Amino acid sequence: MRAQLPARYEDALDVLLRSLTPPLTRTEGLGLGVFFYLPHVSFVAAYGLELSGNGGRDPFEASMLAQYELTRRFTAEFSLRVFLQQEQSRTLARLLQWTRDPDPHVRRLCSEGSRPRLPWAPRIPAFVRDPRRTLPLLEALKDDPDLYVRRSVANHLGDIAKDHPELAFEICARWVAGASEERKWLIRHAVRHPAKHGVKAALRLRRLAAPARMA
Repeated sequence: MRAQLPARYEDALDVLLRSLTPPLTRTEGLGLGVFFYLPHVSFVAAYGLELSGNGGRDPFEASMLAQYELTRRFTAEFSLRVFLQQEQSRTLARLLQWTRDPDPHVRRLCSEGSRPRLPWAPRIPAFVRDPRRTLPLLEALKDDPDLYVRRSVANHLGDIAKDHPELAFEICARWVAGASEERKWLIRHAVRHPAKHGVKAALRLRRLAAPARMA
């Protein structure tokens, strides 16, 4: 792609964005066809922060627009991690805006792309050490209307529980008060792994978040 597209990064992105198929209209059962766009997000990850490849112009805004559009067709969770490591404040600010986006694929990206220990992707060491910077994203999404998004929030909390269990349990304990059935499911899912290992705090949270018919 680098060899065939225009040399200037933003010009190359313009070609890529004009080539995109329509956005996805569902969140489940997508199969492997969406991986057609993996080279596209890899291109953004490789060149999306280079001033030299963009005529000295900051490519951040163009890269975020590209990831916004790509995540509506595949996912930008892998490329986004480069931006969270090198431009953390600007990227987190943009993600917080996107938590209110009407597209569930975009909202999910906010939680999934910022997971400290996202599977099949490099960890974000700063968030492994201190995950508190991502908590505003989780707070904004914990009652999202789409299970696709809430499952990502639960998995993000599960990542936090691996390194900072007390923090994850504290968040879940706060969220369980007056929780909807949907949020209760999120909490149970978030602490499922420590609960399987018999961690008392996790088992207690699962009891508190039991479905109404079992409570």
